[in-house]
Formats: sequence, structure tokens, C-alpha cells
Amino acid sequence: MTTLAIRQKLISYLAEADDSKITAIYTLLKNEIEAENTFKLTDEELEMLEKEHEMHVNGLSKSYTREEARQIIKGQRAF
Repeated sequence: MTTLAIRQKLISYLAEADDSKITAIYTLLKNEIEAENTFKLTDEELEMLEKEHEMHVNGLSKSYTREEARQIIKGQRAF
């Protein structure tokens, strides 16, 4: 059975299932469903952010205000 066929069967089943079954299925999948909406960084991205933060804290990098950043993004100011 293809994934598409499985999806179609599940959609049809969920449309007709009683509330207790829907709740049970949701309980089984809750962590998976919520994890999909969670923003996650890779280890490499976390390491990069930590290096940038350390440079910022030590005064080794330039910082911008929110307004300055907007102007840079819009090309109204050079960085």
C-alpha cells in the first residue's frame, strides 16, 4: 500500500471516528505533532551562535539596534 493510499484511508477514518478514538490517536501522536512545530538548531548552528555571542560579549563584533538592522536590510544604511 502506498503512502498516499494510507493517508487517504486515515483521513476517511478520522472523519468518521468517534471522539474517544480521535482522542486516543492524538494522545499517541501528540509528542510527534508538537515536535514538528518546534524550532530546532543543529549542533553546528548552535556552535556558530555561541561563538558569535562570545564575540559580542567580549566587544569583538559590531552590534546594531533593531532600527539599524531594519535600515541595513532595506538597503537604507551600510553596515
